[in-house]
Amino acid sequence: MPRQLRAEQTRATIITAAADLFDRRGYESTSLSDIVAHARVTKGALYFHFAAKDDLAHAIMEIQSRASRQLAGDVDARGYTSLEALVRVTFGIARLSVEGPVLRAGLRLATGGVEVRPPLRHPFTEWLDLATGKLLGAVKEADLHPDTDVDAVAHSLVCFFVGTRVVGRHLEPVGRQPRRLAEMWHVMIRGLVPVPRRARYLALVSQLEQESRSSG
Repeated sequence: MPRQLRAEQTRATIITAAADLFDRRGYESTSLSDIVAHARVTKGALYFHFAAKDDLAHAIMEIQSRASRQLAGDVDARGYTSLEALVRVTFGIARLSVEGPVLRAGLRLATGGVEVRPPLRHPFTEWLDLATGKLLGAVKEADLHPDTDVDAVAHSLVCFFVGTRVVGRHLEPVGRQPRRLAEMWHVMIRGLVPVPRRARYLALVSQLEQESRSSG
């Protein structure tokens, strides 16, 4: 195997192992020795790629940010309405969190006080900007009531979305997340979407929840 490819695979193995431990134990309760043992690599291999534990945390959050932005871009390219795009992005992020530990760890790091180093933006800031833009579009497209307080709704949506995962971490398996996300959207759609357009989005949420369960 070429040296560069082997190095890339080792780096990916270390990141995945660290993410798994950060997600299950928390950042502060995980040591570099724990990561070395879990990844089954040498300390030299770890230090070749990461000088400190916070470098690993930063790498995980960079991957989370990149995955979220790519997902949002892919959804935008399909020409959905603003509200449908927002719903699909939230289910996409939830699906990625269920499928692997890196995005789960990214969320836990974001809620655990780990510093986000520039130029990387805090994931909650990215999600707030995304939600605000989509909600403004949904108002213009008449999918939300015209007097919707977009800033308040965007903030509430991000808090709701993050909160379902934070609370769920202690109470239920991660595979329950699509159900909780569907419950979140049922509440928000009934409160924000005009009655003639409501059925469409409730049906979309049910469809996406079912797809998430089928792929899980």
